[in-house]
Amino acid sequence: MPQMAPIGWLSLFIIFSLTFILFSMMNYYSVIPQSPKSQIFKKSQSNSMNWKW
Repeated sequence: MPQMAPIGWLSLFIIFSLTFILFSMMNYYSVIPQSPKSQIFKKSQSNSMNWKW
């Protein structure tokens, strides 16, 4: 739309950029890590690989 003023395009760009950053931050910080590495290490130690040939 060439009739639209440049200030309108700038405000739309700023609004959409801020909403994109907001949703990206919400998505990033909403994920909670599963467990510490120590539990993962203990889990891998308990599974012993005994090969029966």
